[in-house]
Amino acid sequence: MNEIKVYHNDDLSLKPNVPGAKMWAVGLDKTMLTYFEMGPDTKFPEHSHEAEQITLILEGELTFSYGGKTVALKSGDVIAIPSNIVHAASTGEKSCKAVDAWSPVRKEFL
Repeated sequence: MNEIKVYHNDDLSLKPNVPGAKMWAVGLDKTMLTYFEMGPDTKFPEHSHEAEQITLILEGELTFSYGGKTVALKSGDVIAIPSNIVHAASTGEKSCKAVDAWSPVRKEFL
């Protein structure tokens, strides 16, 4: 049976991800949301995944590299990454907070 579930801030504990990053994830059957807090000089090495990814930068700056391009995103900026596109991301001297929407669900994050 499908139900609406409410997650209060106290329910969303940060867990380690790559070195320098912590995150939480909330998922349904077909979509999910993640929240990341990244310290300075955090690196997400080049990778790809089946899930489509839409990232909104809440605070700080996050730089994405893909297809020979590099783009630095700041608070309020959004990037939409299609399925299976190779990309990398990193912070610079400042920390960053961001949310990601994913479809399909990345079960390894739950």
